[in-house]
Amino acid sequence: MSNPTPVILVDDDADLLKATAQTIELAGFAVSRFSKASDALVRIDDSFAGVIVSDIRMPEIDGLQLFDRVRKLDPDLPVILMTGHGDIPMAVKAMQDGAYDFITKPFPADRLVQAIRRAAEKRRLILENRTLRDVAEQARDDLPLIGQTVAMERLRRTLRQIADTDVDVLVTGETGSGKEVVANLIHRWSRRSKGSFVALNCGALPETIIESELFGHEPGAFTGAQKKRVGRIEYSSGGTLFLDEIESMPPATQIHMLRVLEAREVAPLGTNETRPIDLRVVAAAKVDLGDPSQRGAFREDLYYRLNVVTISIPPLRERRDDILLLFGFFCERAAKRFNRQTPALSSFTRQHLETHHWPGNVRELSHFAERFVLGLAGEDDRATASPEAATLTLPRRLNQHEAEILRETLASNGGDVRRTIEALGIPRKTFYDKLQRHGIERASFDQGIKPTR
Repeated sequence: MSNPTPVILVDDDADLLKATAQTIELAGFAVSRFSKASDALVRIDDSFAGVIVSDIRMPEIDGLQLFDRVRKLDPDLPVILMTGHGDIPMAVKAMQDGAYDFITKPFPADRLVQAIRRAAEKRRLILENRTLRDVAEQARDDLPLIGQTVAMERLRRTLRQIADTDVDVLVTGETGSGKEVVANLIHRWSRRSKGSFVALNCGALPETIIESELFGHEPGAFTGAQKKRVGRIEYSSGGTLFLDEIESMPPATQIHMLRVLEAREVAPLGTNETRPIDLRVVAAAKVDLGDPSQRGAFREDLYYRLNVVTISIPPLRERRDDILLLFGFFCERAAKRFNRQTPALSSFTRQHLETHHWPGNVRELSHFAERFVLGLAGEDDRATASPEAATLTLPRRLNQHEAEILRETLASNGGDVRRTIEALGIPRKTFYDKLQRHGIERASFDQGIKPTR
């Protein structure tokens, strides 16, 4: 659900603070009042989606000092300054430094409201463009960790924070949820990006081969070992080693791996020589290794050695508001790959996207997008749709239909609330209540980032 645009209002005059706040609230904004700039600064960061309005003449931190600190946090965050002294040189200097507007007290209420509306629209466009640039960057890197839900924003933020810490990471998530994508991003966003990203699926190799693949071997180490082989661990030194399906690693190999992680050195098969390595491991598991009932034969001490930082990737069904965005990205990529035009989205395809359980997660969605672009998405996908979709009760069907109407009306009006409410013929409060009940994020329909249709 999309909330009214937030406005942070700062004024040390209690009466003026109250009166100005009421004026802004009556215009439909969500106002947070502060009598001191220091308290307001706690609530401001580069993701703040609204406008800051501040008096200039205040004790401790004045309005110009507040503006200067905000500008350092985010130079694109709009700040409107108010003063009762009509200091023209101060106004000119503030505007030159990037203040959005400067209003002299006393001012007509409409003057401030219009300034806030223009500033709020500018802020919305800035944040929208940042989102689109992020998506474009991910598309160029062919790393579609795309999503606007809170869970995905938190995941990207966490990956940025840990990428350069050089700690070992355990990634958990269902099949197809993007564990290797996460591991690759950790590598690319770290100082190790100039080194190699080396991936090994522990469940894809027989026990007789995996130790040679991991640790390497010397000539004659075993039958058929005719020449020296550098193992994946040593080859990844200075870069990142990604061990997928680590829960499938054989017990004997786990013991050797534990030693490597503890000593940061490797001994190839067929030699007693140890070689120091600059190692970072990102391991991935389909099960919860912290749960003894799921851990199985996986060593508890190895789990705790790997579990310095754990990243959990949410399944696609738990972030349904990202599905259309992801589907649009995958369709665009498939269209370029197959040199095809992306077909129009049919009502069946939209229903499938919204109601399917997606047990294969992002990988399954990507494959569905490829079939859709090739014109092959149809009866086969209808047969694999979520079982409950065919047996929905009448209230559930009506709810789905209502949600579809809300999405279509929002999309056709570019996310504009006023036009959408007029088209639907319902009160504003009812509209927001319905968005909340159906889990619809209005902001995702804003012009330029509305879901692919």
